Amino acid sequence: MPIVSDIAALREARARLPGRVALVPTMGNLHAGHFSLVRAARERADSVAVSIFVNPLQFGPGEDYADYPRTLEDDAAALAEEGVDLVFAPDRRRMYPYGDSATRVTVGEGAEILCGEFRPGHFEGVTTVVAMLLNLVRPDVAVFGEKDYQQLVLIRRMAADLHFPTEIAGAPTVREDDGLAMSSRNQYLSAAERASAPELYAALREAAERLRAGERDYAAIEAAGLARLSAAGFRPDYFTVLSPDLRRPDAAAGEWRVLAAGRLGRARLIDNLAVAAA
Repeated sequence: MPIVSDIAALREARARLPGRVALVPTMGNLHAGHFSLVRAARERADSVAVSIFVNPLQFGPGEDYADYPRTLEDDAAALAEEGVDLVFAPDRRRMYPYGDSATRVTVGEGAEILCGEFRPGHFEGVTTVVAMLLNLVRPDVAVFGEKDYQQLVLIRRMAADLHFPTEIAGAPTVREDDGLAMSSRNQYLSAAERASAPELYAALREAAERLRAGERDYAAIEAAGLARLSAAGFRPDYFTVLSPDLRRPDAAAGEWRVLAAGRLGRARLIDNLAVAAA
């Protein structure tokens, strides 16, 4: 399995990949959720490439860019076991040769709400690096996890707006036995915080049950979710009921996404659930 960091070497290795090619973009420190994306990519393509790059553009001031766990050697070994065909692991200089303030890719509608409200500039950093990766790897399909649902929606919009010939596929959230969505940032949780963390998923499930039961008072459902998170020790950023395209649903809606984010100790956790009327 080639592991390349240079752009020219990437292009040479990409040219040798047979058949339909899938890309799984990651920031490394891989866990079972990432490997589920690799397997979903394998189902959609003949060759699978994985990128590992801790992207500075999507971290704001005071966030964990410097501390974000970097485990390339372990990640590469695990990806080889998964049968990945190519790993692209560039450094900051190769991705941004003219500095971090160079060209940006911005998605307008939907980028300033939810996580975008609490992490200004985050999604501009995400869409910029994903556009670069799609340009460099030229995959037929790129696979992203539904845990980062807002990110998935915005990347789909960006790819459509810029006419990338790449299918943007979502893959289901992978959870721990107690429901907590898998995330590299879960390791920031203390033992007590880890015990409280599943309340995020539980609050989403409670909201989903109320929607399926016919309740349409979205404000009341959201208030209950925020209260449950606060009682569990979270500092919630948001708990909201939206349509699948991240707009405010009306009372006649039959499909929703319930989305939530909050801080628990040092960790910022996000999660969401798809809900359909019973």
